[in-house]
Amino acid sequence: MTPVTDLGLLFDVDGPLASPITRTVAIPEILADLVALTRAGVPIAFITGRSDAFVREQLLGPLRDAGLEDVLASGEARMFGVFEKGAVEAPITAAGLGELAVDSAVALPQPVVDAVRELVARRYSDTMFFDDTKRAMVSVEQRTDVDSDRYHAAQGPFNDEVFELAVGAGIGIRYGDREAPDAAGEVPFRIDPTIISTDLESILLDKDRGAERALRYFAGLGELPRRWRTIGDSRSDYKMADYLHGAGFEVAHVDVRPSDGVLDRPYQVITIGDAIHDEAGARFLAHWVHQLGAS
Repeated sequence: MTPVTDLGLLFDVDGPLASPITRTVAIPEILADLVALTRAGVPIAFITGRSDAFVREQLLGPLRDAGLEDVLASGEARMFGVFEKGAVEAPITAAGLGELAVDSAVALPQPVVDAVRELVARRYSDTMFFDDTKRAMVSVEQRTDVDSDRYHAAQGPFNDEVFELAVGAGIGIRYGDREAPDAAGEVPFRIDPTIISTDLESILLDKDRGAERALRYFAGLGELPRRWRTIGDSRSDYKMADYLHGAGFEVAHVDVRPSDGVLDRPYQVITIGDAIHDEAGARFLAHWVHQLGAS
């Protein structure tokens, strides 16, 4: 299959599509424009740290209501999901998520997972919750009824406790500039704080891994576009564009939260005026719907 447009899109979910406040797609135009671009032949992948369950409920359900099912039923559209930063992946079809592929090799030891869950329940349940939908990572997220200042005041001490918990369990762990190797002298896991969560994950997981998997899937369906845009709200999201640039594609990265600092890269980095998060994502999508004459 030859793409209708020479454009491909890789999206982070939290930030550019889902509001970091409500954790839902709060701008209806985002859904309509994603459907329109998919109909126009643009391959779209969602490369996220979120679980497949979150994406199924908060993104794909609303997209189906917006008409995505009919577009994907044509057999010509291309859409893919990479979850937990590359630990889980699945094609997105008219029936929903296809068969999940889970990389159990990057999963945390179950005793550590259970210990973090118990820590949250015992000491931090007033500000955060344990995400039981993750298959390989551990994620502990800010409660939506707790303001950011209160959550961030608790997040630092929580991260310190998780680091000590992991050290005590004998797994190699990195947190910021602190590092504790395992008995073999290796550090296979890290603690990665975000503005709404703390992730405990394999060092092999990141957005470049997700981009590689998405392009591999799209290449199996037909010719790849030469022009790509990646969209995200964190510094790690640049790794999607890093992978594409290194693979020889024309790429630009759209940073929807530039207040964290725009990174210096050998490709173009785009910001959307004074818009941030999902408002910036909505403006980005509207631009390309207009540019491509998609509807």
